[in-house]
Amino acid sequence: MALPRCLYGLVLLLSCLSVVSGRLRDGRPHGNIMRPATVPMVKAPSADTPVTSRNGTVLPPYDTTYYFDQLIDHNNPSLGTFKQRFWHTYEFYEKGGPIILSTPGEGNADGYSGYLTNRTINGLFAQQQNGSTIVIEHRFYGLSNPYSNLSVQSLKLHTIQQAIDDLEYFAKNVNLPMPGGDSVGPDKAPWILVGGSYSGALTSWTMVNKPGLFAAGYASSAVVEAIVDFWRYFEPIRQNMPANCSADIQAVISRVDKTFLSGNATAIQAMKENFGLGNMTHLDDVAGALRNNLWDWQSLDVTDGPGTQFTEFCDALEVKNGVSAPAAGWGVDHAVAAWGTYWRTTYYANVCGTSNAEDCLGTYDLSQDYWTNTAIDNAGRSWYWIVCNEVGYLQDAAPLTSPSIVTRLVQPLYDLRQCQQMFPSAFPLPPIPNVLATNIKYHGWNVQINNLFFANGIRDPWKDATVSAETQNIQSTASQPIAVGDGFHCSDLITRAGLVDASIAAVQAKALASMKTWLSAWKPSSNGSPVKTPRSVPATPKIISPLVLWKPVNAWFRQFGSH
Repeated sequence: MALPRCLYGLVLLLSCLSVVSGRLRDGRPHGNIMRPATVPMVKAPSADTPVTSRNGTVLPPYDTTYYFDQLIDHNNPSLGTFKQRFWHTYEFYEKGGPIILSTPGEGNADGYSGYLTNRTINGLFAQQQNGSTIVIEHRFYGLSNPYSNLSVQSLKLHTIQQAIDDLEYFAKNVNLPMPGGDSVGPDKAPWILVGGSYSGALTSWTMVNKPGLFAAGYASSAVVEAIVDFWRYFEPIRQNMPANCSADIQAVISRVDKTFLSGNATAIQAMKENFGLGNMTHLDDVAGALRNNLWDWQSLDVTDGPGTQFTEFCDALEVKNGVSAPAAGWGVDHAVAAWGTYWRTTYYANVCGTSNAEDCLGTYDLSQDYWTNTAIDNAGRSWYWIVCNEVGYLQDAAPLTSPSIVTRLVQPLYDLRQCQQMFPSAFPLPPIPNVLATNIKYHGWNVQINNLFFANGIRDPWKDATVSAETQNIQSTASQPIAVGDGFHCSDLITRAGLVDASIAAVQAKALASMKTWLSAWKPSSNGSPVKTPRSVPATPKIISPLVLWKPVNAWFRQFGSH
């Protein structure tokens, strides 16, 4: 009999406890780590290709790096500043045009200079509106760090609010490296904030928190609603992948779970060896590692053809002797064997290289340096701090009442345990990210702000944290449009002549039209005047311990399990 949702929440609290954001010793991401909500990288044209302004002036290459003196702590300006990196061009700029600002969010911003160009929606806005484009590196990523390490003490200044305040302080105080670059603050020129995924959510959260600062915003695949138990990450994948592949994956996962919970040591060992993981100790690590094949979906795009990692995986399961399986699949016996063969002969090397399985996919060995390495430019550690404190987004099994393409052995405490392992001085117990505070402060799904354009994709695994979530019924309006294309994750950020799917091109055209309308009505105001001593902001929301959850337990279920 299916458990009631409330009892299912108790199962989550008491269930098996593994993946944390980190890196293997050779620098590759750990193979059992949740996928962050990242923006796709877009390369700018070669530095050998001259960049010229509209009046013919030769401009610096797109990848020229600039530095801004950003406040270390917006609540305590006396602590001084750090060097925050940014990239900039005024290729399309004409006096009076907008400034388009974006950040790739949770990663080193090197390689994102393509977002200065019309290879992206940012550049299309600039081209249409005679604007200038900027890419800024998020604090605590890449080389933009208030301190020289990623210790817990340093990361106390790594919060959503500090990042929002960074954007405000930059916009109001930067002297852009272009003619008149000291006179284009938000009080004199319209600024457009653009982001995708986490940085798309940051766009929404910033416009809520700093009303009137930005003239307009464009938020692609914006995960505006913080959710602890984000099992719905896998729902668009399950629903949109080929039916035969979906059916067989569900069957295999069910067989794996039944075997691992059976207590039959011989059958358990045989199943582990089927995937080439016979030497691994923890069964939740073994079963959880199979999520890697599903995470590959996030890298797909509507223009991708045969040969991508995900399509190769489904073909390995569903094509037998040149014949594709019917919608129901080939059945569990064939699928278990085929998936195992694919892992042993092809996929393991892609994920783990020459590392042994325990180092690559195991999450219980605290001697590995990805638990303790506090060196800067470790995006995984920086992102996991935000995950553990403010947003959650744990990508685990569906509730027992729903079909699941992810093992039931992987529940939220599997990930929350790793918050404690990576940040033991911050978390004496596995923490519960305070998503309730995040959603109240930045409005989550309840956002209502003028001149904010949301663009989403039907096949985006992050869709159910966006304003296009299946569980919501958020209406598009003229002042806050919601446009949905037949895309994946942040597909609409990229513009590839002749290759963009027609539905995504329609989203982009609608956004361009909205920007034209909104900017035509923009008028200067004092709201964007430079500030040297920013206003105080509330302290970081208090971390909730699991011990608090029992008082009242219903409040826990509302934030933990209702999504």
